[in-house]
Amino acid sequence: MITANNQTQFRPQLHFTPKDQWMNDPNGMVFYEGEYHLFYQYHPESTVWGPMHWGHAVSHDLVHWEHLPIALAPDEHGTIFSGSVVVDKHDTSGFFGGKSGLVAVFTHHDTIPGTDLTRQRQSLAYSMNRGRTWTKYANNPVLIEEDLPDFRDPKVFWYNPQQSWVMVIAAGDEVRFYKSVNLKDWTYSGEFGLGQGSHDGIWECPDLFELPVDGDMNNKRWVLIVSIGDDANFPEGSRTQYFIGSFNGNTFVPEESPAPLLWLDHGRDNYAGVTWSDVPEQQGRRLFIGWMNNWKYANVIPTSEWRGAMTLPRELTLTAEMEGVRLRQKPIRELQAQRRSEENWAAFELENSEITVAQGDLLEIIAEFEFDNTLEFGLKLRTSETEETIVGYSTHEQLLFIDRSRSGAADFHADFACKHSALLEAETGNVKMRIFVDRSSIEVFVNDGKLVMTDQIFPLSSSAGIKLYTKEGSVKVKSLTIYTLNSIFD
Repeated sequence: MITANNQTQFRPQLHFTPKDQWMNDPNGMVFYEGEYHLFYQYHPESTVWGPMHWGHAVSHDLVHWEHLPIALAPDEHGTIFSGSVVVDKHDTSGFFGGKSGLVAVFTHHDTIPGTDLTRQRQSLAYSMNRGRTWTKYANNPVLIEEDLPDFRDPKVFWYNPQQSWVMVIAAGDEVRFYKSVNLKDWTYSGEFGLGQGSHDGIWECPDLFELPVDGDMNNKRWVLIVSIGDDANFPEGSRTQYFIGSFNGNTFVPEESPAPLLWLDHGRDNYAGVTWSDVPEQQGRRLFIGWMNNWKYANVIPTSEWRGAMTLPRELTLTAEMEGVRLRQKPIRELQAQRRSEENWAAFELENSEITVAQGDLLEIIAEFEFDNTLEFGLKLRTSETEETIVGYSTHEQLLFIDRSRSGAADFHADFACKHSALLEAETGNVKMRIFVDRSSIEVFVNDGKLVMTDQIFPLSSSAGIKLYTKEGSVKVKSLTIYTLNSIFD
């Protein structure tokens, strides 16, 4: 086993990474007895994808993580693909002698004996000691659909109106729904996806939950998250969409049909994200994390010893916009404790120029702009004479963009160096950016999380400049605050 080196060039200092080897999708996130659990797809023998296990870590604040031993390893039923963990509070499963405990519902992946055809079946494991050790259910698998070769990533939750468990699971390029009273015996109840959303790749890693609109507990909607696998025909690679609607106890019903195409993140590196189960109601939060990578190039990003990171944890909320109810994301409040020093600038004008405002590779930047006659403005991050990553706004096109074509190491894949954008209508002439800069990533939250972009970058450690810039006009920088952040390894 390689000893973790937390200060290597590209090792994130604010994001979760495995100690070593390969990591992809977050799995089984659950809150139990004061701890946030994060499981994840893990290959302990290599830094590229291979036979999947469940890695495991716990945290008290979603920022600092304690690595625990592998939770689930391959067995006679196959390797361990994605899934979820729930708190079985009333021992509906019968695993806990009338007490509560943790139950993992996950996908076993193998091949049909005597063939090279893959199959995916759903299985259970349970823990009686706060997730430290796991026992696989003796009668695994518990759910088989022989006609569905792609049948994976079960997300399970307790649906109180029917006093039953509900499973939403990816099946080809749709999702299916099942119900159970004991987590062991499952009955099909419905499906969703035909003619809805993007089908540019296979559907994966669904999640379904209810949120209030603008904090109004009497006005709620259900949110269905679905990730889409990489397709060679599309430069975006793997990405995540979401739907707004209702859940009738059997299936998801979109508010509009066909549902509008809504992307959770307009960057290139936020995939397979799902939310934590059983977060206490008094917190009033729906917490999300994604795999900060893209299947286009995930196996070849230029890290050593380890490969794969998670996004920053985020709180999801719903807001009524002109175009309908939409998701917003904001970084969790616990990250504020990582702020080490603060610099503030009074309002000033910037015209047809760029200025350096900071140096660093671990920063939180909050900048609010007011524009009228300028063509383009924004920030240049991790800059040097040869490198820069641009987060900019094109006022005429109303596009927010990230340009990482000169961001650093990029020759590992033809699709990595790119400029990509998303529509951002700034009716009042104001754009507020909150940006987290880490050693190998940037995460951009715009206009209070209305639009989010997450991108990996791989610059030289010496590329540390932070600049403001405008093109063909002036912009008013209404406010600028830059925090230098502490490493989570300090």
